[in-house]
Amino acid sequence: MKTRTIKALLGALAVTAVGVTAGEATKENTPNPTANPKPLFADDVLCKGRGVEIKRSQLDEAFLQFKANLNARGQTLPEDKREQVESQLLDRLVITKLLLLQATEEDKKKARTSADKFVVATKEQAGSEESFNRQLGAMNFTAAQFDAQVMEQAICEEVVDRELKSKVNVTEEQIKQFYAENPQQFDRPETVRAAHILLSTRDAVTGQELGEEKKAEKKQQVAKILERAKKGEDFAALAKEFSEDPGSKNKGGEYTFARGQFRNPEFENAAFALRTNEVSGIVTTAWGYHIIKLYERTPARRLELAKVKDDLKEQLARFEVQDKLLPNYLKKMKKEANLEYLNGAKAPTEMSSEPPSEKPVEKTAGKPAAPDRK
Repeated sequence: MKTRTIKALLGALAVTAVGVTAGEATKENTPNPTANPKPLFADDVLCKGRGVEIKRSQLDEAFLQFKANLNARGQTLPEDKREQVESQLLDRLVITKLLLLQATEEDKKKARTSADKFVVATKEQAGSEESFNRQLGAMNFTAAQFDAQVMEQAICEEVVDRELKSKVNVTEEQIKQFYAENPQQFDRPETVRAAHILLSTRDAVTGQELGEEKKAEKKQQVAKILERAKKGEDFAALAKEFSEDPGSKNKGGEYTFARGQFRNPEFENAAFALRTNEVSGIVTTAWGYHIIKLYERTPARRLELAKVKDDLKEQLARFEVQDKLLPNYLKKMKKEANLEYLNGAKAPTEMSSEPPSEKPVEKTAGKPAAPDRK
């Protein structure tokens, strides 16, 4: 998605996006909520205005999906935060509706292309269609619901780009000043491009560790694969045939990562200890037995201004929109819609101009983090 501002604003799955921090959420093994039950009461209208009508069932669905996402992370929502969450989720539903009303056919056409790319990338990251659907299910989403929400968000992004971002002019001086004043944001750690073959020692469904007999069988199998890799067989082909890592199997087992990125130091230490095109021995982690091949090593460096200039200009433009233009634009839209809150629903007391996102943007002196460009 292009506009991080609207992604943060409308991303109903974010843990922090409605003011619930990871520290406030509790880690409990709470069952995932089921699909929306048949309502026991009338489907009350909670907010209405010019072109807007949000019903209780819509808010309930958004709330269930929010809670399901927390549960998928091993967290639950404190009961004293429910009213705050519902108020801000309702506000998002209203904002989404108002932005959708502003969309042109050209906005929708561009959004469809953007949304399709996002869905494809998400599926690729999941590793397989089955894994993708399993992750959606854990968050109380169907594939159709996910596509619809991604499409809505993409349309909102296009509207904001057309209405606001197009009016922002970031100068060469602003770009150079930000680059000069925030050198640490352009430092990149040492990275490696490596591939691995994993034979998992955990049950694929339950995640429980396998018994010793099964683990011994896996180790014998990985030893035979290692022998073939050491003799020079195509490593990517071996990964596609044998690896049990769904996230990299179809890509020949390949990852690019920096020091400190992996939770398993055994894997990371082994990868960084290899020479280019060298194949490791058997590396044991909590997930199973790995064979690693190093393809490329990139030393720590500082990105040159010429390489990040375009992305930095885009980031600074988005910051201008988020910090200065968007709050008043949304306030004006709401006022013109003549919104009325009903049946106990309340308007949020304060609409933050910078809602946290799923992955918060690092900042220095109130500015967005530098874009990453290898």
